Amino acid sequence: MVAKLDRLARSLRDAKDIVDELSAKGVKLSIGGSVHDPNDPVGRLLFNVLAMVAEFESDLIRARTKEGMQVAKAKGRLRGKPPKLSAAQQKHLMEVYNAGTHTTAELAELFNVARSTIYRTSQRQHRGAS
Repeated sequence: MVAKLDRLARSLRDAKDIVDELSAKGVKLSIGGSVHDPNDPVGRLLFNVLAMVAEFESDLIRARTKEGMQVAKAKGRLRGKPPKLSAAQQKHLMEVYNAGTHTTAELAELFNVARSTIYRTSQRQHRGAS
């Protein structure tokens, strides 16, 4: 079995758990034609170094993504998904919802949205009124 180390585990601890499980099954690490046993000191060192580099790369990607999102937000380019209903539709929905004449499922069908949209709109309106 061949696997990329950066795709194998989510963290160093996760990688250690995986290598312990694979070692118990007699699996060895093969890099460039040389075979390393994770039970001997050199093999364990090599695996830990590779796992640390993979975790470092993952952390860098996460940090760059977060930084990029902050820059986009500062420039006004990160607004999220637009609402399904216009402001007028939301107002009308809340009037009908508060009247209590229709169930949530009926409202969802009337406005051609999912029930979760009805719940979200209701929560936003209640938060805004507080």
